[in-house]
Formats: sequence, C-alpha cells, structure tokens
Amino acid sequence: MGNRESGEQAPAPANGKRGVRIASTHRPGDMQFPIPDSPFPIPGAKRFALVAGEASGDLLGAGLIAALRERFPEAQFAGVGGPRMVAAGLEAWYPAEKLAVMGLVEVLRHLPGLLAIRRDVARRVRAWQPDAFIGIDAPDFNLGLERTLKRGGIRTVHYVSPSIWAWRQQRAAKIGRSADRVLCLFPMEPPIYARHGVDARFVGHPLADAFPLEPDRAAARAALGLPADAPVLALLPGSRLGEIARLGADFLAAASQLAAEIPHLQVVAPMANARCREAFASVLAKAGIGNRETGIAGHAAAAMPASSFPDAPFPIHVLDGHAHEAMIAADAILLASGTATLEAMLAKRPMVVAYRIAPLTYRIVKAFGMLKTARYALPNVLAGRDLAPELMQDACTPAALADAIRPLLAARAPDPALLAEYRRLHLALRGDASRGAAAAIAELVGPAADA
Repeated sequence: MGNRESGEQAPAPANGKRGVRIASTHRPGDMQFPIPDSPFPIPGAKRFALVAGEASGDLLGAGLIAALRERFPEAQFAGVGGPRMVAAGLEAWYPAEKLAVMGLVEVLRHLPGLLAIRRDVARRVRAWQPDAFIGIDAPDFNLGLERTLKRGGIRTVHYVSPSIWAWRQQRAAKIGRSADRVLCLFPMEPPIYARHGVDARFVGHPLADAFPLEPDRAAARAALGLPADAPVLALLPGSRLGEIARLGADFLAAASQLAAEIPHLQVVAPMANARCREAFASVLAKAGIGNRETGIAGHAAAAMPASSFPDAPFPIHVLDGHAHEAMIAADAILLASGTATLEAMLAKRPMVVAYRIAPLTYRIVKAFGMLKTARYALPNVLAGRDLAPELMQDACTPAALADAIRPLLAARAPDPALLAEYRRLHLALRGDASRGAAAAIAELVGPAADA
C-alpha cells in the first residue's frame, strides 16, 4: 500500500473500492492529514490507528491487524509501523524505525524530531477519527500521544505494558490516564494495575504461540546451512543501532576468544533489519573483518558463507533476519537484554545476557533510584530467580562474556532442570495472544456494523 500525494485520487483496487488518500512525504513540515471525506470501502467500517516503534512491535502489530480483520473484515488500519504491519494492511504514515531510539541521552538528541512526528500523528488521528488508537509498546512515544487522544474523546489502548514491575509500580496509575485499556503480555502485570484502578488484561505472549514447545535444532541448522555437529554460538547484540554500537565489538571480541579455544566454532549473527546489518558491518570493519561493501551482502534465507569474510579469525555467518532459527540452531546464545531473552528461552537454549546503556543515562538511573528490580532478563524475572547470567554496564567485558558463555558451549546441551523451567514458563505464557488482544479491543469499540 503506497502513500499518495493529496492532490491525487487513490486508484480503486481490484475489488473496485477506494481507500484513504494519505500524503506521501515523511517530512513533518510538509505532511498533510488523511483526507476526512475520503470514501471508505464500506460505510461504517471500523478504523484503527496503530503506532509501533521497533521490530518487536511490528511483529505484534501484524498479528493484531490480522486478528482484528477476522472480527472486522472491512476494517482500515493506518499509523506507524514496520514492514510486517504494512504487509498485513497498515497504511504507514512513518516507518517504525523512526521511533527506535532508546536511553535518556539518545532520546534527548532525537527529541525535536520525535516530538514533530508525535504532533503530526496526533493531528492525523484526530482528523481520521478512528474507532480506537492502539499504541504498541514504545511507551515514551505512545503514552503521551494516547493521553492527548484520550482527552479528545478517542478510545485508547496500550498494547504491551511498560515494565512497571521494574520501573516504579506507581506508574500504573499514570498509564491509566493515557489508556482506556492496557493489554499485558505477562501474567504478573494486571494485578499491579488493578491496585491502581486501571483496566488491564493478560492476553498471553504472541512469541509463546510462535515457538514450538520442542524446537527442532537439526532442522534450524539445515535451514541456515550450518554444520550439523559443529558448536554454534549465536550473537544478538540488539535490534537498535545504539545497542549494536555499544555491544557489537565486545560480542565479537568474546567470540574471538572462544573461537581460539573451541575447535570448529561457528558464529551466527542475525540482524533485525538493513540498518542493523549496516551498523554491524561497521563493527566488523573496525575489527578488520569484511567491509561495508562486501562483508555483509546478506541472503534472504541462508547463512552467509564464511568465505565472505576472508579476514575473520573464525567462521561468522551474518543473517538477514531469521533470529528464531539462529537461536534454535545454537548451542548457546550471547545477547542483549530485551525481548530477545524471552525468545532465547522459548527456543530452549542457554544464554548469557549483556547490556550497556549510555554512561550518563546509567548515572541518572542509579542516582534517582529509578530501577526497582535486581534482574533484567525476562526469563529471570518470570522465574523469580537467576536462570541466565546477566553482565551489565561495567561488568560487560569481552573476557567476562567469554567466561560466562564458555561452559554453556562446552556442555553442547541445555541442563535438564533449565529445560524443565523453560517449558513451564513457555506454557504459562501461551494463549492465542493476537486474538485475545483483538477481543479486548473489540469490547471497547463494539461489534461490526453488520454484526
């Protein structure tokens, strides 16, 4: 669905119906609102505005759009999203990557542009008057937008609760002033909201639906062209450019140490998108591995051959996407803290979790006591105990990372007790999450016109 200049009339699709006309430019000063009197496919069709800010939100949004379309076949979807949401039927005003900024310092640097985008999205939503606005994760961007829209009489939903269990539980009341309903991915979250009188529903986690309970490692290796019997380490330094810049070099250095000790070690590094691939290419180039032109050309469905990196001290396969397959194929995973830790748990693989934020951000967080949890990795939080080592900030060094991951690679198989706990947590999160979220939203907006 391509955007069109407001002076053009959207051509009718194959079914003879016309869609909304939306300006094509992404410059806030030039953007025009969706045209309120544009003809819709069917009078009274539901309209949903959605905003997702990164790869994980794009995945959630795509599933939600599909589930909402099951309930409202003629519904229209517009807002901010990534390629999966666009493929599912979203008319994208901005790409999701525009919002993929993290950390206090990073947000401050990008703040003028982010505020301009948020103002423009608010104007567009008010002009379009959707049946509901759905903010998917990205709380720094979405909660303020939701609050503005809710005050204007638009129903608002926040999909993916911020980590209130980690960052001041009293935030739940503030979130309730922004969202008419909060859709939670973890079962420990709704009770926290209930204490503050906020309507919150546990809908399950879509990733728990996406992963099989017993992943097939042999099939994953075959799909990626990895040797069946070689030790494999997966590196996931993050889905944001700042994460890759801060962690990529240390991850590579740790992998190099391990490759010098472990014969035939294969390293696989799935990248979330083209920009992440380019950022990782820069890290590789600085390490003397490959270059921006030929180091990471990428294949759609297969690992990069090691011969593409003649200067690499070990075989490293850089993938375009395919993170789930890479995790399942690995003997152990070294990854940045975040949603990927949940994916590694669902892949049933042992992991070491690392994280480093900008030094000023870290000092502010520590000085104001903003962090209220001793654990960061989602499997550790869900289990209430340490299932995976966590190496954060100054503790995150190549030597420490290598020391933590070494015994996991040597074992070549997860500990049976760890596997049992992973399975228990997997089952606790399972449910038809996208349909559950769609049902909770449908309660707010009412039935379809012909229902």
